[in-house]
Amino acid sequence: MNKIKDIVQHLERIAPLAYQESYDNAGLIVGDASKNVSNILITLDVTEEVIDEAISKNCELIVAHHPIIFKGLKKLTGGNYVERTVIKAIKNDIAIYASHTNLDNIKNGVNAKIAEKLGLKNLKILSPKKGQLAKLSVFVPQEESANLKKALHKAGAGQIGEYADCAFESQGTGSFLPSDKANPSIGEKGKLESVEETKIEVIFPMHMKGKILGAMKSAHPYEEVAYYLHQLENTFDDLGSGMIGEIDSPMPAKEFFDYLKEKMDLEVIKHTAEINRKIQKVALCGGSGSFLISQAKALKADIYISSDIKYHEFFDADGSLIIADIGHYESERFTNEIFYAILKENFANIALHLGQTVTNPIKYY
Repeated sequence: MNKIKDIVQHLERIAPLAYQESYDNAGLIVGDASKNVSNILITLDVTEEVIDEAISKNCELIVAHHPIIFKGLKKLTGGNYVERTVIKAIKNDIAIYASHTNLDNIKNGVNAKIAEKLGLKNLKILSPKKGQLAKLSVFVPQEESANLKKALHKAGAGQIGEYADCAFESQGTGSFLPSDKANPSIGEKGKLESVEETKIEVIFPMHMKGKILGAMKSAHPYEEVAYYLHQLENTFDDLGSGMIGEIDSPMPAKEFFDYLKEKMDLEVIKHTAEINRKIQKVALCGGSGSFLISQAKALKADIYISSDIKYHEFFDADGSLIIADIGHYESERFTNEIFYAILKENFANIALHLGQTVTNPIKYY
């Protein structure tokens, strides 16, 4: 029998909490991680009606995209829908887990799903993040370098894009003087020792630092490991906001709007004026994405698709691209398919239920 913590750990291997934005509240929000789970409800939002659906389907866990608790709760009196939803979940012993901006920011997350629906090719992160990578340099006797490098790679170091087990090695001579209290694996106490060593250098995501350093120390023969760690300013091309790609054949704007409505199951599109060229290069961001308009323009996108665009932000199109607001719910409704695929592949003994409750608070007349 799987426990809620097993589901949480797996989801966070795919979309680590370290990748969420500073304002976010992803993770296990309600519930006991040690509880057994046999039924999971997958949904975009969590509302009272969603809790009722989970109850009717005997679900012990709800996996959602949007956190029901986004800001701190100071009381639980049922005064608003957030408090009522949390109270109902607790009363019925239903756990709630959310994977939000951390799922937005990964390469195969929310934006990749939109790109898949639109059939985009040559995909790239629209705005890759910086400061998310680290470089480890560690010194080891030459005869032990292969074992140490293998341990570092197994722990996840050295993955650069589509290339695994990446490392750089250089040779040199290390020297050290063990004290009377030392327990050296090479050399003698009180005697200066020189050893032919290899310096191994590997890159890894910063949030994996503890795991990588733990693997290094476990596999290293020395009592005291000589190493240093640098945070890198390199962009992490597999992590960031939005996505940009291309459709196979350029389309006139109106034809692309019809295509967009069909593929994303839309009732309405709010957009700026058409431009004097066909649509081929498409930039997008699920959810609230006005902060990426300038980046879409810089990368010469023909259209930028997102939601929650404010009136004055539409002026930023400035004739250089089309801004299309398709609605927050509409841009992220297929996120449920991501959760379903991740969980189905790894938890075949758990019943997965795609939520049937329509949580979109916006109606169109």
